[in-house]
Amino acid sequence: MSEKIYQLIMQQGPQIGQIFPLLAHSLIIGRDPLVDVVISDPEVSRQHARLTQDEAGYQIQDLGSTNGTFAQAQKEYLAGAMGARLRRDLEADGAPAAVIEADVSRSYARMTNAPVLIVLCLTMADMDIYPDERRSHNEYVMAVQSTAMAGQNLLLAAHEAGLGACWMCAPLFCPDVVKTALGLTEDWQPQALLTMGYPAETREKTRKPLEMSVIWR
Repeated sequence: MSEKIYQLIMQQGPQIGQIFPLLAHSLIIGRDPLVDVVISDPEVSRQHARLTQDEAGYQIQDLGSTNGTFAQAQKEYLAGAMGARLRRDLEADGAPAAVIEADVSRSYARMTNAPVLIVLCLTMADMDIYPDERRSHNEYVMAVQSTAMAGQNLLLAAHEAGLGACWMCAPLFCPDVVKTALGLTEDWQPQALLTMGYPAETREKTRKPLEMSVIWR
């Protein structure tokens, strides 16, 4: 069987209709005449984005361009990749096929039906470095807490704007999948995923009385 050949087809801009065969596993797109795929458009940065081939096809990663890179199918790809890992884990657990299918389908629907997905990531780039394991671990926990607080602030801001949002911990169980799907740098560690949009319905949730969760001293 011959190897599948991928193509990049220009759908708008000055080179509309032009076809670029993707013949390498990694290619740079940009305005610079020395890159692999040259797009002569002032809206495109000199080195705008990178295309990297994997088992699912080609994934795109922005290279710090001025106007950004947006892929309509990226959300679906991320949900599919995370769902595939979830399916594999549940199969290893010996879960019934019907349960696996329901869990995977529910996860995919939650992610793809949300207008906006925000992946919260942790990085130790600006944290302090210690020579011993105890303080190094505590510094890492501090970074985890900081990331969680940033996520809480996003949830509060979304609520103030009239948006609905949900916190998904799924990236913790497949950080490598999320990093590959989104082209994240090595030091970015996915911690959580927020689904966000205008709520389709309003729900009320019963919460424990404060006295059951607080110890007064």
